[in-house]
Amino acid sequence: MTWSSYASYLVFVVLVVLAPGPDTMVMLKNSLAGGTRGGLLATAGVTMGNLVQGTAVALGLGTLIVHSQPLFQTLRWAGVVYLCYLGFQALRGAWRGDYRATDDIGARTSGFRRWREGFLSNMTNPKVLALYLSVLPQFLDPGRTSTWEALLLAYTVAVLGGLWLLVLMFFVHKVRVWLKRRKVRRALDAVTGTALIGFGVALATES
Repeated sequence: MTWSSYASYLVFVVLVVLAPGPDTMVMLKNSLAGGTRGGLLATAGVTMGNLVQGTAVALGLGTLIVHSQPLFQTLRWAGVVYLCYLGFQALRGAWRGDYRATDDIGARTSGFRRWREGFLSNMTNPKVLALYLSVLPQFLDPGRTSTWEALLLAYTVAVLGGLWLLVLMFFVHKVRVWLKRRKVRRALDAVTGTALIGFGVALATES
């Protein structure tokens, strides 16, 4: 793998990372409910999920998962259910609008739960696995590329994705005073919940 091919890969990955998806919505949800700590933990969970899926693809396990229809469909429908569950949670928060009570609950929410939400959001989204499988082979030479180079390409996605989520999280932190307004939080929860359910429905309707 040459530096020029890696640079081309970087450009493509940046474009993919900048596109909002379920992981972004989950990070925002946890940042709004749990502050910087919540956002960091959710981002760590998402990044770990990316590392696991990227490693699986680099080592050849991802192909086995995709070709095993029962396993792939189970993963897909688990993702649908999980995204819709998170979406309904956000919509319920927007409907109730009782943020004084939810903030107290959010302060007591365990760090592992916030990490788990990010991790499961990524791991139950087969689109992430499919992305790795469709993109990585285009930059790999089966006869010359080593496993370490394949891992480098896979981990690049995880690192850049994590950095972008951190940028968004710190932006949320900077405008936290404005975001604490009840009307603003209800609107954001409504948008986040609708987006998460939309991602779940899109995942369910894909053939």
